[in-house]
Amino acid sequence: MLCEPRLRERRLRMSAVVEALPEPVLKSASPRPALHASAKLQSHHLERLAVVFVRQSTQRQVLVNRESTEVQYKLTRRAEELGWSKDRIIVIDDDLGESASTSVNRSGFQRLLAEVAMNHVGLVLGIELSRIARSCKDWHHLFDLCAMFRAVLADHDGLYDPSDFNDRLLLGLKGIMSEAELHLIRSRMDHGRRNKAERGDLFNTVPIGFVRLPNGGVDLDPDQQAQAVVHLVFEKFEELGSVRQLTRYFVMHGIQIPIRPHGGPNRDRLEWRRPRMATLYNMLRHPFYAGAYVYGRRRTDPRRKIPGRPNTGKTVVAMEQWPVLLKNALPAYITWEQFLANQQRLKQNRSRWNTLGAPREGCCLLAGLVSCGKCQRRMRVFYPGTRSIAHYACERSDPMERCEAQDLAAGPTDELVQRQVLLALDPASLELSLKAEDNLRREHRQLSEHWKQKMERAAYQSDRARRQYEAVEPENRLVARELEQRWEKALNDERGIKEEYDRFQATWPGELSEQDRDSIRQLSSDIPALWESPSTTIQDRQAVVRQLIERVAIDTQGKTEVVDVTIHWIGGFVSQHEVRRSLGRYEQLRDFHRLVARLTELRNEGQTSARIAHELNQEGFHTPKGTHKKFSGVLVRSLLMRLGLCRRTDSPGLLEPDEWWAHDLCRKLNVPFGTLKGWIQSGWIHARKIKMGLARWVVWADHDELVRLQNLRDYRRRGPRFHHPKELTTPKPKPET
Repeated sequence: MLCEPRLRERRLRMSAVVEALPEPVLKSASPRPALHASAKLQSHHLERLAVVFVRQSTQRQVLVNRESTEVQYKLTRRAEELGWSKDRIIVIDDDLGESASTSVNRSGFQRLLAEVAMNHVGLVLGIELSRIARSCKDWHHLFDLCAMFRAVLADHDGLYDPSDFNDRLLLGLKGIMSEAELHLIRSRMDHGRRNKAERGDLFNTVPIGFVRLPNGGVDLDPDQQAQAVVHLVFEKFEELGSVRQLTRYFVMHGIQIPIRPHGGPNRDRLEWRRPRMATLYNMLRHPFYAGAYVYGRRRTDPRRKIPGRPNTGKTVVAMEQWPVLLKNALPAYITWEQFLANQQRLKQNRSRWNTLGAPREGCCLLAGLVSCGKCQRRMRVFYPGTRSIAHYACERSDPMERCEAQDLAAGPTDELVQRQVLLALDPASLELSLKAEDNLRREHRQLSEHWKQKMERAAYQSDRARRQYEAVEPENRLVARELEQRWEKALNDERGIKEEYDRFQATWPGELSEQDRDSIRQLSSDIPALWESPSTTIQDRQAVVRQLIERVAIDTQGKTEVVDVTIHWIGGFVSQHEVRRSLGRYEQLRDFHRLVARLTELRNEGQTSARIAHELNQEGFHTPKGTHKKFSGVLVRSLLMRLGLCRRTDSPGLLEPDEWWAHDLCRKLNVPFGTLKGWIQSGWIHARKIKMGLARWVVWADHDELVRLQNLRDYRRRGPRFHHPKELTTPKPKPET
């Protein structure tokens, strides 16, 4: 609080200033009609601080528009004229070079709000309202705080009290006009930018492999090695098919990416850096390399912007929605058709339900190609145990609408498709051998040229360092020592590159000998041996299959072992096939009833189990485990006992009261033997094993146990993480005999 004499002195000084003004000035419509209106300035205003807010929109305005900055700083004199002493006037200029379109990153504006909210401010001065805020949200927040804490605002037009309705209305209109002015400025800039982009002359930065010309145009990088590396990126992607494999290839052969930084001390100077997947992916996605000028590939989504990070919130715009697309407007590395093919391949490499996905590890040959024969949706590949056994399953979005029984092991289908692919490749063996030989020659030529360019660049750098060292005066040891170290480093780099080139030459022969050509032709002529070779990876096999087959549809015949396979070949040809899958029970076999009838017939004829097995195999019957497992005497005898077709020779005295042979109990409960054996191993039932040539299980189950086992059979868990109730898995104590 100011003391009474000092407050009286300020009031007298302000009255003297007002009385000293000539009469015409007081009555004319001057640009400052309200600054002398003492009715709006009260004693409580003069007791607090006067804040002069200084702001410029950009750093360029700070450096160039200095007159505007000077005028804003001189507002301190206006505060003195209104009655504030110099020590009670503060200047907030923290927002010089910051836009007023938002309060984010504006420390000066945040400081002003804090001072007003702490009841420290009596007057806020600015040259115009747009200097304080161009957002109605921020502007209303400020003068709402000023009205709450009884502070006044002033600009070159007058003095405003935010608590007064008329002044509040005027402040609101000025805020709207300030925000509209920002919209008009941005609109003019956007129209100018769009007009320049439609001519193909708007460039912010250029991608790798291009340089800006002094006249503002764009051309290919003048460095031949840089051009060769960019060409190699697109050639190897067309061959390898995925960005991951492309990155591994570049890293394995020590190929670096040419970068020209867009800023910093090394701006526009060529640098060589280790390849990264993101860098190669962006190169493949950029239409610049196809000679197309594009504007509007990305747009800003305000919902995704992160405060404090101006480059966030960018979203990718579909090609059909690009505002400007000018084909053949720039020098190109690839054609537009190749660019579109690369985009389609990148899209198919994504791991989504409607795409093929890139070739991956695992034993599955048809990943991404298999579809459900019922709903035509792509089937998912999963590995229930190790990655050596794969399964195909149809999983629709609604679990209640899942295609029944469309879940099978991948082995039979993969073997069928593999045989068909090898048959299709057999006529093209000679062409494949010649193509492989040409590919090896071209790849060796490209890598040799790349290493020669690296050695040439290293030799130039060492020679340049030598000339710099020799040009310095010997007496200037401070500079000579530094240049000597640079020369020595350049020599070491040149020596290291030569050693790497020698290792490359040793591991990769320069020219193919006649023996090598014969080996290639021989391998190509024996396609099955090449297919099964340890050097052929599962990714290679998947890539070959995708070159020939468009889609494989799988349709199981109910819950039987028969699976209908339809192969849709690239080119439109469709072939129909049938394979057999593995099942868990004999009852699921399609020919189960015919198998039982034949077993009964052979058994009635007095045939032995081994003879019956031989007859069944000759007649084409199969076990539930597929075509690879034939009937044997042991399997036939077990099946006869399960079906009750085999008369047992064991004595009835082997069974105690309420005891069952395991297969008899399985028929009683209508469960597979595997399920009953699992209950035995889990300790859910009382059982013992009897040695009678073959080990046989004997299970104790009285009436109560039979009821419990039937309830256990009918119980359905809600998920794999849910367990069976204890009352269903705890066996009844067996009475002592």
